[in-house]
Amino acid sequence: MTTENEQPKKILLVTGGSRGIGRSIALNAAKRGLGVILTYNTQAHNAQEVIDDINGKGGKAIALHLDTGDFASFDGFVQKVSAVLREEWNRENFDYLVNNAGIGQRSLIQDTTEEIFDQLVNVNLKGVFFLTKNLIPVIIDGGQIINISSGLARFAFPGSAVYSALKAALEGLTRYFAKEFASRKIRVNSVAPGAIDTEFGGGKGNEEQRKQIAAAAALGRLGDADDIGLFVSSMLSDDSRFVNAQRIEVGGGIMI
Repeated sequence: MTTENEQPKKILLVTGGSRGIGRSIALNAAKRGLGVILTYNTQAHNAQEVIDDINGKGGKAIALHLDTGDFASFDGFVQKVSAVLREEWNRENFDYLVNNAGIGQRSLIQDTTEEIFDQLVNVNLKGVFFLTKNLIPVIIDGGQIINISSGLARFAFPGSAVYSALKAALEGLTRYFAKEFASRKIRVNSVAPGAIDTEFGGGKGNEEQRKQIAAAAALGRLGDADDIGLFVSSMLSDDSRFVNAQRIEVGGGIMI
């Protein structure tokens, strides 16, 4: 953590940082001395708990509302980010963007409506594309973007067809981001969690289902949010300076 009078050298913006994996990324990044801007959509109370935790330990964190499926709000959001950077850190840009916000799917193909399909596309792919496009001018040269994908982009379970296809598309988009932002030395990678025991992921369910999923991993257990948060925060430094355009799965060796 930074001390009260010390400004952090690097700043992270993580979407969906109020709970689960995003919360863990925010908390672990702050432990490494990063300033944190986290976004929330409906979980304002949870977001406040995260920033209170970070600020109470001598770090600096700010929470901003963002619906990643509301593209019309992105210009205003970028203006808010710029204002926060100037007011809180006396900076015009930030260093790291983690596109974590997303929504899951629990419907078989025959039960998936056009409304469900479009909502999944808007939040999990289109929102990531246009939010990143809008934020790129505010990301420092030599910065880094991490897109949170899913192990489901590699293996298949019934009920996740659209979500999984979108995560596969996100991994392809990651490579194009890396290619087109290379002139500014901005690195872009994707991190694909396996079965993680959070409200969002496949970890929550009946005990028999949990055991079956855990047995599919070489390490013999479900992951937890910190398994991902610790790894992602470890990438947010120059230690990963030559890692670019990669898909890194963090799943305990699931489905190998």
